[in-house]
Amino acid sequence: MWVIGFLVGTTTHTADLIMGGVDAYSGFPLGVRLFWVTLTILDPATALLIICRRRSGVVLGNAVIIADIAVNWTVFAVVGGLSYFGVISQSLFAVLIVVTARPLWRWFGPSSSRQRADTNKVA
Repeated sequence: MWVIGFLVGTTTHTADLIMGGVDAYSGFPLGVRLFWVTLTILDPATALLIICRRRSGVVLGNAVIIADIAVNWTVFAVVGGLSYFGVISQSLFAVLIVVTARPLWRWFGPSSSRQRADTNKVA
């Protein structure tokens, strides 16, 4: 679910940039526009790290989704221009990320090869 969610974000932001070019988010404040463009890199990076079973993907995924819902809810409340469905569905995805982060972290195991080697020595 993590990979699918972050790839949906990737697709959304990529499509926005393809369709709108540099003016894709022109109706919004500069910081928000830069953040949304940055998600074009952060979302697929998160998906790739999760596919590769890297704990850094768990950390990045949490940071990205928490920042994203904070930005989007602020824009929704203050500026407008975002759909209620979008901010709600993204918030539900954030709940999934936060609730499953710890089990995913444990499942991925130690993130460095040195830590894996140390763990194997103990076992």
